[in-house]
Amino acid sequence: MLENAAEESQPAHAITDNVPMNRSLLCSLAALPLAAASSTAPAQTPGSSDWAYYGGDALGQHFSSIDQINRSNVARLEVAWTYRTGELGAGFASARQLTFEATPVLAFGLLYLETGTNVVVALDPESGRERWRFDPHIDRRQRYAEATSRGVSVWDGGAGACRHRLFTGTLDARLLALDAETGQPCAGFGTNGQVDLTSGLRIRDAGAYLITSPPAIFGRIVIVGSAIGDNRATAVERGVIRAYDAESGAQLWSFDPLPDSPSHPAAGDWQLAQAQSTGAANAWGVMTVDQEHGLVLVPTGSASPDYFGGERLGSNRFADSLLALEARSGRLVWHQQLVHHDLWDYDLAAQPVLGDVEVQGVPVPAVLQATKTGMLYVFERSAGRPLFPVSERPVPASHVPGEQASPTQPFSSLPPFASAQPVKARDAWGLTFWDRGKCRELIESLRNEGLFTPPDLRGTLLVPGYIGGVNWGGLAFDQDHGRIIAAVNLLPMVVTLLTPGEFEREVRSGEYPHSQFGPQAGAPYAMRREPLLSPLGLPCTAPPWGALVNIDLRHNRIAWQSPLGSTEGFTPWFLPVREFGMPNMGGPIATAGGLVFVAAAMDSYLRAFDIETGGELWRHKLPAGGQATPMTYRAGTSQRQYVVISAGGHGPLGTPRGDYVVAFALPAARVAH
Repeated sequence: MLENAAEESQPAHAITDNVPMNRSLLCSLAALPLAAASSTAPAQTPGSSDWAYYGGDALGQHFSSIDQINRSNVARLEVAWTYRTGELGAGFASARQLTFEATPVLAFGLLYLETGTNVVVALDPESGRERWRFDPHIDRRQRYAEATSRGVSVWDGGAGACRHRLFTGTLDARLLALDAETGQPCAGFGTNGQVDLTSGLRIRDAGAYLITSPPAIFGRIVIVGSAIGDNRATAVERGVIRAYDAESGAQLWSFDPLPDSPSHPAAGDWQLAQAQSTGAANAWGVMTVDQEHGLVLVPTGSASPDYFGGERLGSNRFADSLLALEARSGRLVWHQQLVHHDLWDYDLAAQPVLGDVEVQGVPVPAVLQATKTGMLYVFERSAGRPLFPVSERPVPASHVPGEQASPTQPFSSLPPFASAQPVKARDAWGLTFWDRGKCRELIESLRNEGLFTPPDLRGTLLVPGYIGGVNWGGLAFDQDHGRIIAAVNLLPMVVTLLTPGEFEREVRSGEYPHSQFGPQAGAPYAMRREPLLSPLGLPCTAPPWGALVNIDLRHNRIAWQSPLGSTEGFTPWFLPVREFGMPNMGGPIATAGGLVFVAAAMDSYLRAFDIETGGELWRHKLPAGGQATPMTYRAGTSQRQYVVISAGGHGPLGTPRGDYVVAFALPAARVAH
């Protein structure tokens, strides 16, 4: 599966957290020899590794202090090695959903990553040669709400068998402990190296309760959330957060964001009977551990279903929230709800980022949280006090019988990554006068009052859309310079509530090729959602539809915004390729070399940008879609710097499929020592 560098669906009507669109949406838009395996790679522990955590370090900053690759030489980057996982979805019922979103981690002298079907591999970091491989044999006949894994977590136990461990969750909801040296299950953990995460939970639909993000590690404690298939029903699985002993697998604590009794800290903000019959509010994104304060920072999603809240009246406190739990006990220390009574699928998807933020010239330990709404919030870490003002502002009311939208929402005073202004009919965009006219008519037909306009029976225009703003790709934080970088989606979406009869007719009609449907069983309304498109399949708003955005936190301003992605691969051969900026899935990293590396966009390029100016300095065409976040490290006696990206495509986004892991480095003779 190692070679030179070159070159079916989810449960019926289920909608996943990070599914934006299929390839047909934008179809109308105007190898080197491998080095020998190294025996000199340093056995880095998590504390000393260049990239031992999904987010780079324990703080989740996606920042590297390595500067061997920098502005002056990044144009000379070349492919150092390519590895192929062999996982292309053969015999996998959810193959159309399959995505390769993994960010590798480096520890104990090896590079570890995981495929979308939970096959874990260990590679030599200098050559890319496979050292071991473990397949947990998930049921490939089962249809899963998602088919991805973003990575694994490492643990240094100190001594004895399985003293170095990998922890990961699976699509069939198992928590695995593997020996990091051999890939074998750690026999003393749970039952033969695994814990059944469905135990004790209400499971409505097989394949709809799964794990897609790496667990959080605090000392000897492994903390795990869950991904839950969206929009199936009101009473779906609950998003309970649980902690396990890293050695034995014994459960240590659990925290349910949804009230389960009158004594629950959120009970006063719910009707208890409704809370007991709803679900989700789950932590499907990456959690971050604050070692200094003994906290685990947990971003949660919406309670179910996403687009009608009449069966879950109230603010739905702890859903769509940043929770700070005591890592040893699971006790709630503080929380900030960033969307009240979510009706838009505005889950907190991005990993919380820890770091020091200057307030009146004084560094303050902070947590930064980006959201799908495009807003950025910054809180003091120990008590959750906002470091930049957050104000409650009036927002539109719902016109739908039985719905009670929140009268206000929390707005950050920091500049947003994405505009929340309503799209005006005069802003309609298209290649022709006819196209623009149709878009103008469509915009005028929708309910359209800007951010937080509630879903409606006639259709509501969502700005930003349900893919963001900022999705799971999250933030890169250059703490020394106060710069925050995110890959942002800027494509408006439409959501329409449907009666059960309308839902059945529209699903059967075949007249909505760009739409996704959700039955929302138990609610009086189903839903349909799609991008805001003209009859030609073109977006109705002017580009960019995706951008890389840099916020200067010290001066409270947007430092720059650069379009991210071109129309390459999505335009007919006779039309020129345009750098319009495309929808994206994946995140950026920043380095001390003054660079931002990001793939994510639909055109399958890995790019390097100047962190100061936003200018593109380098790009390389990947062999498949790069819907993942890259990472970087040093390896070998020369301590050569590598930049690595998973390139396997994104099923729902429709990017080219593959099974590649590609490493880039400067030519060996030119590496400075």
